[in-house]
Formats: sequence, C-alpha cells, structure tokens
Amino acid sequence: MATQNQFPLSWDEKRVRPTIEHYDRQSEDESVAEDEAAFDNQDQAFVQVPLELLPLVRELIAKHYASV
Repeated sequence: MATQNQFPLSWDEKRVRPTIEHYDRQSEDESVAEDEAAFDNQDQAFVQVPLELLPLVRELIAKHYASV
C-alpha cells in the first residue's frame, strides 16, 4: 500500500523540492556551519520538549505564524 506524503501547512512539493536540493548539495562542513549559526540567532531559542507535547507545540507555533 502506497503512503501519501503530507506537507506542513502552506507547503507543497514545489516548495519542498528546493529545500531538499539545498541539503542534498551541502557538504558536511557547510551543514555544521549552518547548524552552529542557528544557535547564534538571537531571535530564536532551542527548547527540549517531551515528544507527547510536540504536536501541541507545533500547533501553537502554526497559530502564531498564521496571526502574524
């Protein structure tokens, strides 16, 4: 039985394809540099969340961006 891909809200294959290609072309060093730069971003925070709460956190973030 074939499974159908599900995309995040407002995403489709046309939007996903360039993202996949970006990461497929990255070297390991470029990938590490991108990850490290994310931690230097003062507009975001990384928080450890229990897996059972992750759907609720994603929903909250989606609602936030929908209202912006």
